[in-house]
Amino acid sequence: MTKKVKIATIGGGSSYTPELMEGFIKRYHELPIKEIWLVDVSEGKAKQDIVGKMAQRMWDASPYDVKIHTTLDRQLALKDADFVTTQFRVGQLDARVKDERIPFSYGLLGQETNGAGGMFKAFRTIPIILDVVEDMKVLCPDAWLINFANPSGMVTEAIIRYGKWDKVIGLCNVPVMAKMGESKTLGIPKEDLIYKFAGVNHFHWHKVADKNGKDITLDLIDKLYEENSGLPKNIFDVAFYKEQLIQMKMIPCGYHRYYYRAEEMLRHGITEYENEGTRAQQVKKIEHDLFELYKDPNLNYKPKQLEERGGAYYSDAACETIASIYANKNTEIVVSTRNDGAIPDLPAECVVEVTAYVGAQGARNVAFGELPTAEKGWLQVMKAMELLTIEAAVTGDYATALQAFTINPLIQSGETAKQVMNELFIAHEAHLPQFKTTIDKLKSENITIKDDLVRDMCSS
Repeated sequence: MTKKVKIATIGGGSSYTPELMEGFIKRYHELPIKEIWLVDVSEGKAKQDIVGKMAQRMWDASPYDVKIHTTLDRQLALKDADFVTTQFRVGQLDARVKDERIPFSYGLLGQETNGAGGMFKAFRTIPIILDVVEDMKVLCPDAWLINFANPSGMVTEAIIRYGKWDKVIGLCNVPVMAKMGESKTLGIPKEDLIYKFAGVNHFHWHKVADKNGKDITLDLIDKLYEENSGLPKNIFDVAFYKEQLIQMKMIPCGYHRYYYRAEEMLRHGITEYENEGTRAQQVKKIEHDLFELYKDPNLNYKPKQLEERGGAYYSDAACETIASIYANKNTEIVVSTRNDGAIPDLPAECVVEVTAYVGAQGARNVAFGELPTAEKGWLQVMKAMELLTIEAAVTGDYATALQAFTINPLIQSGETAKQVMNELFIAHEAHLPQFKTTIDKLKSENITIKDDLVRDMCSS
């Protein structure tokens, strides 16, 4: 008799959970689920209750008998789980508002996974994911951890490097959306395209060939300047320089705009900051509207409005990864996993984002080979920044955090950057216990927050 599967989702109150349910329902014939446990913290209980009821309605509308459990007890949810998915945001969207507005108030980029904001998201997230791993070692030692909590690559690296947990795969929706958009642009079914991705999460490049193995990357570059680029909803569409893409013979991910067109992206971000509000403020409204929809007792399917949230297809990628491991499908998926030689420009033990075949033993990487000179340099700097960020998140060491800030290409080092870092420490005090000594010292120095909205959020 086939063993029925138990899945635990950390951050179960997320607005993305209906997409997760849709993906599991679609794959039930190859992934026979018995129960799904949605776990959240007390601050997210109201949303968890709403999305938990909707998730159960989705299963009740399907032919399958699957029970949804909602709980604030993580250990209860993890007990004997076969798969654990992580999609949580420490501090919820208010924390993202702080990550964005504080840097922008000083003329630096404020963004969820890039620059100063992305680093502080890692500082908050990594200690929690390592706690989850410690629970898993006791409660579900054979389970696979499928992470799409951002910054996904750094979180996955922390799990392997500091958590000593190898049964983990990190995911991102950006490669999924690139494949879908480029298939449409080329007029070729995505099943007939051969992709090779290489880099780190939100900082990768890829090549594409047709089903006969002919490299058509340059043809695709030509067409991308005629068609929609297929960017995620959360990235402002400023075009890459075509001659740069032709020179590298690769296609950068959408997030490279923050590096290749930094001036324009910063200008756009500051304009939003000064007018309609940062992306996090916009997402808060989108999410509010989504949960109003989710309350409808007749809604038993994923609403189309979820695609406006900015992370569409994250959850579907997680479902396919889990099904591929369970059924040993050896599906081609772009994942964050241990390098093991796929990109010779980085150490074997580093986590990279690459094309891999996913089956019962996890991810088997497709070798990409050495990157061209410019891309190699970028990648090595970004990986050094990631490793410093992770080390600071684990140790709570202020000097290591400052080193990470200094090496980040999106942060102009100096007194302004240090002030931004100090304000972010103060603003996120509740979620950075490992930095308590640093934060106490900064508070004794009367560090104040420049942005009025964030200052009000911190004092309320």
